[in-house]
Amino acid sequence: MTRVDAARVSIVIPCHTERGWDALVGTVASALAQRPAPAEVVVVVDHNPRLYDRALRHLSGVTVLENGFQRGASGTRNTGAWHTTTPLIAFLDGDINAGPQWLAQLVAPFDDPSVVGTGGAIAAAWHRSQPRWMPDELLWAVGASYIGMPADTAYVRNVWSASMAVRRDVFTEVHGFREGFGKIGGRNRPEDTDLCLRMSASGGRWMYVPKAVVDHHVPAERATFRFLLRRCYAEGRGKVQMARLLHGSNSLRAERSYLTRTLPRALLRDLHGALRPPDAGQDARRTHAVRAATIIVAVAAAAAGGAAEVLGDKWPRQHPPPPLPS
Repeated sequence: MTRVDAARVSIVIPCHTERGWDALVGTVASALAQRPAPAEVVVVVDHNPRLYDRALRHLSGVTVLENGFQRGASGTRNTGAWHTTTPLIAFLDGDINAGPQWLAQLVAPFDDPSVVGTGGAIAAAWHRSQPRWMPDELLWAVGASYIGMPADTAYVRNVWSASMAVRRDVFTEVHGFREGFGKIGGRNRPEDTDLCLRMSASGGRWMYVPKAVVDHHVPAERATFRFLLRRCYAEGRGKVQMARLLHGSNSLRAERSYLTRTLPRALLRDLHGALRPPDAGQDARRTHAVRAATIIVAVAAAAAGGAAEVLGDKWPRQHPPPPLPS
């Protein structure tokens, strides 16, 4: 990416709560510190007048907007995207810290015209430390890259909107993120996976760029077993909803690979570690045993969420996309 190319990219940062103010300030600073610099940084506030007023007063060097669509992350990101005019749009969540070369690394694959979007690696920045019971294969639950993802730049089915870049023309063709489907308050649905699948439906490809790494703040309340179970349950429901919206289970091939390959390998590893001879150390064996149990319970929670969604069958088969900008 050259300095001329920097004018091709804008950064959109959604936010919704004043509790994350300090993190948002850090995210904005990291976006403005990109080298080369983006054409524009846009902060979009999700139906929170107090936060909007605070952002207007205290965030300099950025454009501050209010979500013009339905409440939720999808409408918030779309508001920022429709405001920008650059051919490439990058997204950062409001609790992310990006290194100065993040944007340059993220947009480099767009030299390939078949690439419709990219995503970077996300490192968990724990408020304290990673819980001993949390295996690295489940780090997706706190919004971080996990074991099983590519170690090198590679084509993938989907990336995450916490660190994402898209081609404006393809993003516009599919009407952006699906309004009403996604993160709304404490509810999580895979709006980023849904977007990736719709954008690649005509043959375009997504690329995962591990060198485009960001730090994702993980507050203490998300480092609990209870949060993990809620997140897994929500993921199970969300993936069933997504499969309905996309008319079939082929959209869940990556999830089936994760459940039949990545997690079984992790379970066997931790079961083996828990059954090591006594000289292996009691603490190490206990940690492996707890992580094995965590994997089993997490899968059960996701299955329960999926079953609840199938049995409830309350999500509409057709959910309209957000309107295009006027």
